[in-house]
Amino acid sequence: MPRVTRAALIQASNPVPGDQSLAKIKDAMIEKHIALIAQAADKGAQVCCLQEIFYGPYFCAEQDTKWYDIAEPIPDGPTIKLMQDLAKKHAMVMVVPIYEVDMTGVYYNTAAVIDETGEFLGMYRKHHIPHCHPGFWEKFYFKPGNLGYPVFDTTFGKIGVYICYDRHFPEGARELGLNGAEIVFNPSATVAGLSEYLWKLEQPAHAVANQYYVGAINRVGTEAPWNMGEFYGQSYFADPRGKIITEGSRDKDEVVVADLDLDMIQEVRNVWQFYRDRRPESYDQIAAY
Repeated sequence: MPRVTRAALIQASNPVPGDQSLAKIKDAMIEKHIALIAQAADKGAQVCCLQEIFYGPYFCAEQDTKWYDIAEPIPDGPTIKLMQDLAKKHAMVMVVPIYEVDMTGVYYNTAAVIDETGEFLGMYRKHHIPHCHPGFWEKFYFKPGNLGYPVFDTTFGKIGVYICYDRHFPEGARELGLNGAEIVFNPSATVAGLSEYLWKLEQPAHAVANQYYVGAINRVGTEAPWNMGEFYGQSYFADPRGKIITEGSRDKDEVVVADLDLDMIQEVRNVWQFYRDRRPESYDQIAAY
């Protein structure tokens, strides 16, 4: 019997300027996403992934300790508890990226994975932390991830997560494949003029090199008061051949849905034996530097 998973990506703009109260911003984004998650469920989605730190603006455009106050523990914080309730209500696996506080003064850029019963399965912490472009001051906010590249075995497929800047590093994408991922989600926040030329190049390349599905998510709109550029949306799914099979708009809130034939992974791997033909014993320099 074919294994087909209907999966959804949610891209959304931030309706409240970043100079407003943190509570106002966070509440508005959570309310917006509750409605969009319901839309995903209405479309029959069995798995749904939100954008990077979905409940706020991309605050890394500035360096200000006030943003530490929107971080929450995982899984015991209120947002993940709410998402567990929604996952159970909609019988939908949820991938929920938030700002995580692990202990006082230690913060991560993290995605929680919740199964369709509302059970917390685990989390992925972003590994690669940029601090190299004006407006992307992430080392001020995030410690590099320390949980490896976990893959979560769900009713609707084996799910891995890679977050935003991670996508520029093929090593972690391969680790996810070696760990058995069938669908890898990459929630992001990235602007035109910086990365758009890579957006439809790198992640389909990960999909074809590792022969799994990739769900790439980017938020939309501009975010005041920084106005650092346009978040250009265009969230999409790429199949194990690297083909983009569905794509969102560049400028509006949207639920992007695709049916993912997980049996295609075996079909493609029967043709392209990349895992058989790997030569890890010869890749000395990759881990040496």
